[in-house]
Amino acid sequence: MAERSTAAVDVADNSGDEPLTAQADQSTADGVAQNRERDTDIDEAQGSGGTEHPGKASPPELHSGHKLARRYRLEECVTRLDGFSSWRAVDEKLRRAVGVHVLPADHARARSVLAAARSSALLGDPRFVQVLDAVEENDLVYVVHEWLPDATELTTLLSSGPLEPHDAYQMVSQIASAMAAAHREGLAHLRLNPNAVLRASTGQWRIRGLAVNAALRGISSDTPQRTDTEAIGALLYAALTQRWPYENDAYGLSGLPKDVGLIAPDQVRAHVHRGLSELAMRALVNDGATASRHEAPCTTPEELVKAIGEMPRIRPPEPAFTAPPEYQRTTYQQGTYGRPAPRPGATQPVPTPPPPLQSRTGKALKWAVSALLIAALGLGSWQLADALMDQGNSSDDTNQTQTTDDNDKNSGQTKPVKTLTIQDAAEYYPDGKPQHANDVKLTYDGDSSTYWRTYSFNGGPVLAPYKQGVGIVYDLGSAQDVSAASIGLNYGGDHTTVALYAADSLSSSAPLSSMTQIAEATTSGKELKISAKKAVKTRYVLVWLTAAPYSGEDEYSGAGYKQAITDVKFTG
Repeated sequence: MAERSTAAVDVADNSGDEPLTAQADQSTADGVAQNRERDTDIDEAQGSGGTEHPGKASPPELHSGHKLARRYRLEECVTRLDGFSSWRAVDEKLRRAVGVHVLPADHARARSVLAAARSSALLGDPRFVQVLDAVEENDLVYVVHEWLPDATELTTLLSSGPLEPHDAYQMVSQIASAMAAAHREGLAHLRLNPNAVLRASTGQWRIRGLAVNAALRGISSDTPQRTDTEAIGALLYAALTQRWPYENDAYGLSGLPKDVGLIAPDQVRAHVHRGLSELAMRALVNDGATASRHEAPCTTPEELVKAIGEMPRIRPPEPAFTAPPEYQRTTYQQGTYGRPAPRPGATQPVPTPPPPLQSRTGKALKWAVSALLIAALGLGSWQLADALMDQGNSSDDTNQTQTTDDNDKNSGQTKPVKTLTIQDAAEYYPDGKPQHANDVKLTYDGDSSTYWRTYSFNGGPVLAPYKQGVGIVYDLGSAQDVSAASIGLNYGGDHTTVALYAADSLSSSAPLSSMTQIAEATTSGKELKISAKKAVKTRYVLVWLTAAPYSGEDEYSGAGYKQAITDVKFTG
């Protein structure tokens, strides 16, 4: 297996752009929260001819709040590498979040970046993160692209385990098909790695950085189709095994044992789909491996698409079986078909009345019966009225409590509140950017002086669109009826909004759309009470914070919109 070239160690960025280098000059991010994830990530060259290091071009002197073209307001620097920087920004004209790559106009790669961005924009394929603008202005070159706050990187998805076979099949199918379309237009990616592949909340897979990411780093290849095909094979290999198919660790994944060579995925991990395992090996033969089980290698995305099409389609897993309602017998049983069912409690059919009596005796008997009925009705009415009057008097005398609809006189009393025990908790960050995941246990340790906190944000109180929210999922140990929550907060002010959701697990990346909202509340104080109209039975409860008040600088973070949770209690 060929040795892969390794670039600088980067700091993982999960906001939708390339990694931020550990040596980044954070002074340029004035006013931006400095608390960011610090996971190291080896930046693989992906089989290219290497990375060019052009001279000593200095990055442009930019800062948070700087505007490009009097339209794009820079918010947060997410990458600083090789003389260029990447930012999360706001398009003030269309009022939407965007991403921006910026480099000096005299940078050695400025021309190639502009050319790559304009070519990528012309493709217009929705499977790629779209380039929105590519401009040279005021000694700067900048490329504006889509920002997908609801999408999750493959890197983040694989942090909790390999993908299910159907998800891996969908991923490789969509990525291979998209890259085949790009190569038909003469475009290559050359940096197709788990950071560049995103899954939207709709389930669609998107690719970012087509042509542009490679141009920013000066990466080229004499065999671009083989390079991208091998990269797709590596993505599939990682999705099936949660391992990187080379000796070096990368993208949060462990590499393969040294001096062993490329091992088929179904030999690395049990229960791997054999067809997908062979497909990964057929794409990875470009790096010197042997085709799996004598299958022909795939050297272009088109060949990979054809190989996928020849596979039996992998269906999604069957939904969990739900027991049908209890079987009820119909009224159409033997001997009663077409007849009305007897009234409840009736055990015998009503006898057919005898024919009317036509004789004198019959007429006399009818009159006698009628008189008796009239007398009985009169007596019954008098007794009923007397009973009602007695009941009314008794009610006035004793001042009895009125009964409820279910005739339970005691139901008007306050039912005892049950405090639910929290067994475990995990931070919830579907965008791949945790706050302080190791501190979640401080929110139910019984000590109000300890807490879990968010970072300090520039925009607020509502965190969207830059961040949909931050939160913690709590495990109650078993399914419980959850009706309310009491949440202690560290910062007061305008304003904090929290919602409760019934979740399926402690997953940090499960889509919010898969959960059921229990209740929501807003406060400007330091204690928030949330009550549901109706209790919801669930084992896992998400506390989801979507707005935070402004607070000044403290020992942990700078001034900004932020919040900290000191105590959480659930009742049912």
